[in-house]
Amino acid sequence: MTTTIALPPVRLADPAAFGRVAVLMGGSSSERDVSLDSGRNVLEALRSRGVDAHAVDGIPALVDGLVHGRFDRVFNILHGGDGENGVLQGLLQAFEIPCTGSGVLGSALTMDKIRTKQVWAAAGLSTPRFVRLPPGADLRAAAMELGLPVFVKPSCEGSSVGVARVETEADIAAAIDVARAYGGEMLMEQMVIGDELTVGILGDVALPSIRIVPKGGWYDYNAKYVAEDTQYLCPGLEGADEATIRTLALEAFRAAGCSGWGRVDVMRARADGQLYLLEVNTAPGMTSHSLVPKAARQLGCEFDALCWRILEQTV
Repeated sequence: MTTTIALPPVRLADPAAFGRVAVLMGGSSSERDVSLDSGRNVLEALRSRGVDAHAVDGIPALVDGLVHGRFDRVFNILHGGDGENGVLQGLLQAFEIPCTGSGVLGSALTMDKIRTKQVWAAAGLSTPRFVRLPPGADLRAAAMELGLPVFVKPSCEGSSVGVARVETEADIAAAIDVARAYGGEMLMEQMVIGDELTVGILGDVALPSIRIVPKGGWYDYNAKYVAEDTQYLCPGLEGADEATIRTLALEAFRAAGCSGWGRVDVMRARADGQLYLLEVNTAPGMTSHSLVPKAARQLGCEFDALCWRILEQTV
């Protein structure tokens, strides 16, 4: 167990203090199935601790409940789309209903990988070299200019949806097909050869890092949600390196206007140990494979206690 990181004391003991809680899940984004899985886990955890929690599938159903005064606060586990791009957060702000996670700015900004990286670059925080690809851009020319290998990914999707790896010129055609199928703005990012790490954020605390070691060499959708052979090493680094990555993650989270809880993904170059920020997730997964619960458990904070702490931030 990691003992150098301390979570603050729990502030509330009475579940009645939360009132009626909507656990918002599902929705219509490409991450619907993962969100439903996360939502069921959160709902069960909150109910096990006496919270009056109710499953709500998607924003229209939530709006109906809010109009009729059914809910006092929202535990948002709506991955992707309007659950993470500021739309939900603005809606709830207008209704004056507290919600877990980041507000409008942090949610909207970090859903857009390109603008997040621009903010980090302006703040002097390291992120891999990248270019913005508007629809119809010359992907081949961009790849040659940036230098292979690169990743090509939608600027505003999560869960490794629609990501193409371009390691050689022969891979470019497939990446062009991915970009054409997506149809929106794409991010091309120089691939960092090294270790993939992630740092959960809970309030003002950066949780122990996790180093992800997928058997297939790439942490794709299957490795995240299906495979049982992906290794998760926590803490992912040791000593001063671990302190450095946690400090960087918290700085990146705050620079992007985020608050509450979330997760910051980082690459560590094998050649020189340099850390590079990839992206922020403001409504991370809460499935059996998810990373924030794994990190919290290293501090003795089990899943039900983690859900309680996240919900407590709304009071």
